[in-house]
Amino acid sequence: MPTTSEKSIAIRNEALRLGFSACGFAKAEFLPEDTERLKQWLEKGYNGSMQYMENHFEKRTDPLKLVEGARSVISLLLNYYTVEKQEDPDAPVISKYAYGTDYHFVMKDKMKSLFGFIGEHFGPLQGRVFVDSAPVLDRAWAYRAGLGWIGKNSNLINRELGSFVFIGEIISNLELDYNKIPESDFCGACSICIDSCPTDAIVGNRTIDSNRCISYQTIENRKEIPEHFRDQFQNRVFGCDICQDVCPWNKKAQLHNVRELLPNPDLLKMNRQEWKDLDNERFISLFKNSAVKRAGYKGLKRNIDFLES
Repeated sequence: MPTTSEKSIAIRNEALRLGFSACGFAKAEFLPEDTERLKQWLEKGYNGSMQYMENHFEKRTDPLKLVEGARSVISLLLNYYTVEKQEDPDAPVISKYAYGTDYHFVMKDKMKSLFGFIGEHFGPLQGRVFVDSAPVLDRAWAYRAGLGWIGKNSNLINRELGSFVFIGEIISNLELDYNKIPESDFCGACSICIDSCPTDAIVGNRTIDSNRCISYQTIENRKEIPEHFRDQFQNRVFGCDICQDVCPWNKKAQLHNVRELLPNPDLLKMNRQEWKDLDNERFISLFKNSAVKRAGYKGLKRNIDFLES
C-alpha cells in the first residue's frame, strides 16, 4: 500500500507528464477567509451582471458540498504564455488565452486522463474535475496548494510561470500529502498593474470591480458598453491582458508548448479592416473551438463597433 507521500509524488509526476505546468495539493475544507472576501465582493456589487457568482455560495467556499467525503483538492496549472502577437498593430486585440483552442477543452482532456490514472492506481476513487465551470474558488485553492500567491491584480502569480496560467481542480476522497506553507507574497511595493489599468478596475486589496474591467465589459456584459468607457479600452475587443503584460513577474515567463493553444495563424493575420468587416460566417470559421465563442458573434461585433465609433 503506497503512502500518502508516494501517492502525491506519483500524481504530480503524471500531471507533469500529461503536460501540466504545476501540480499541488491542499486539504479539502471550508474556507472562512475566502468566504468573507467573496461575501464583501458580492455585497459591493463588484460581480456586475454575473448573477451566477451569487449562486451556490456554500459550494463555492466548501468543497465537501461539491464532493461528498472530499479529502483533497488537487490544483493544476497550465501555462499559456506566448510572445506571438497579432500582425496588424491597429487591429482590435484579443487576450492571449483566446488565441488557440478553448482552454476548457484542453484542460478537461488532460484532467480526465489524470483522474483515470489516479483511479487506476489508487482507487476506489470518488471525485470530480473542475475547470472554471463550477462554483470553485480556483485561485484560493492554487494558493493553498503552494502554487503561487494572489497578486495585486487578483491573479495567481507563480514564481517560475508568472500569471499566464489556466487553473483547474480535482476534488476527491483521496488522502494526499498537503502543502502546509503557502507561497509568500512577492508583489512588495509594486503597483504597476494598478497604475496601468486604463479603467481603474483594480480597486485595492487585490480586488477587481468587474463593472470597470475591460474583460468583463467585452465578454460577460450582454448589454451596451457604457459610454464613459469610450477611448479607454486601448483597442481591446475580447478580454484584456494589460495588468498581466506589465507585471514584472511575467517578464521572464516561460513560453508554453501546448499544441492546442497555439495561435490560429488566420487570426493573427487579420488586419483592422477585416475585423470591421467580420460577418457571422467568418466568425464561425475563425472561432469554432475558441473561447471567443463566449461573447458570441453579436457580442464581438458590438465590441468592434464600440472601438470604431
